[in-house]
Amino acid sequence: MIPLPAPKPEVLARRAQIVAALQAIIPGDGVIGEALRLKPYETDGLSAYRQPPLAVVLPTSTEQVAAVLKYCNAQGIRVVPRGAGTSLSGGALPLADAVVMGLMRMNHIKTVDYENRLAVVEAGVTNLGITKHVEADGFFYAPDPSSQLACMIGGNVMMNSGGAHCLKYGVTANNLLGLTFVTVEGEVVQIGGNYLDAPGYDWLGIITGSEGQLGVVTEVTVRILRGPEGARAMLAAFDSIEVAGQAVDAIIGSGIIPVALEFMDRPCIHACEAFAHAGYPLDAEAMLIIEVEGNVEEQDRLLGWIKEICNRFNPISLKVAETAEESLAIWKGRKGAFGAVGRISPDYLCMDGTIPTGELPFVLKRIGEMSQSYGLQVANVFHAGDGNLHPLIMFDANNEASFHAAENFGADILKLCVEVGGCLTGEHGVGIEKRDLMPVQFTPLELDQMRAIKGAFDPQWLLNPAKVFPLEGNPIFATIPVLNAA
Repeated sequence: MIPLPAPKPEVLARRAQIVAALQAIIPGDGVIGEALRLKPYETDGLSAYRQPPLAVVLPTSTEQVAAVLKYCNAQGIRVVPRGAGTSLSGGALPLADAVVMGLMRMNHIKTVDYENRLAVVEAGVTNLGITKHVEADGFFYAPDPSSQLACMIGGNVMMNSGGAHCLKYGVTANNLLGLTFVTVEGEVVQIGGNYLDAPGYDWLGIITGSEGQLGVVTEVTVRILRGPEGARAMLAAFDSIEVAGQAVDAIIGSGIIPVALEFMDRPCIHACEAFAHAGYPLDAEAMLIIEVEGNVEEQDRLLGWIKEICNRFNPISLKVAETAEESLAIWKGRKGAFGAVGRISPDYLCMDGTIPTGELPFVLKRIGEMSQSYGLQVANVFHAGDGNLHPLIMFDANNEASFHAAENFGADILKLCVEVGGCLTGEHGVGIEKRDLMPVQFTPLELDQMRAIKGAFDPQWLLNPAKVFPLEGNPIFATIPVLNAA
């Protein structure tokens, strides 16, 4: 069970007064204080944990965000920023005495500059919404997390999200030019702009991936790219996960950089095929989805090289999409993987660790051994090209023993990632899920340095508290109750 700090009694006692003050800042229906209407905000993508907040505010402008933060800072009220609530690490989980700041109403695309290949969008614009807005003119926004239909760009910035195509195009940090950022005191700061590299300190680098610990992002300037001439996907199926891992390492080691290189094991293949009917090989123990892009000649050349490499590992099947429709069918299964696994298990934990690609065969073997040891099935689906693992640990949240086993299994996977030279997270962030594992990767001195940065931006530790930093040395933990699982 993941502990959270006790609520401040003096804040809870002033609930009605706080709600009234927030309603003065955001009139109309922009403040939620009723218990029933708070229910949708009590959890996020890590839905095994739930905690209704004190109140929810739904600002529509940077000015309203600044006013709310200024008020909450003066009153010592904790604030949890929230986009679409798709965080899989508990990054948007509220506290009982916290105001959730939902940015979904800030959903306007303000400027598109095709000459300079950029767009300025509000934090509540969906990831996929950016591409949909510019694709008729031949452009796209590169990062593509699986939740891109729902997840919002502000949350992408806070978690430094990636996706299947980050192998070629990079994660969110590689596709940002500037931010409008509001400090806990309510000061509005412009960081970066419509150019590739800002002078001075890399404030953009500090804010991106900071998980709402340092302030609230309200507008984002993103890079948009010219769309490729075309793209094609292929499937490569193998009779063991270790051999598939070796094939991944060989492809990357050859110097070929596909636009995407995804991995699925047998449980995931079967779940996705039942869901999407994509034509996946059900006799395979592991399958790779590999996509290349360019003109037809370039596609053929790259796919030929990749097929040659895969053939060294005796695949049980190789299938190259010949049409755009066939490629879409291949991706339909992969993009629907999380939902597909949800159909066969009451609950699952989606882990997120990163390893060197050369360690894939060993790590996948160890995850299989752990699965047997814990007695819990795991479905592996992940961005194999950059070593970003997403094991889906299946469990029953209504069974306390099953839930604890899943948590411990997940922690062991993340520790293994660090042991082989990787890290605790690739794109989901730390949140509450990995908070108490931070000492596995970072030294006490490194954690102190991070806390010093947090304290400089947020002296009272009001912004998204109880996340990222472990309990020891965290100034907000006076008494520590245990949050109830769902």
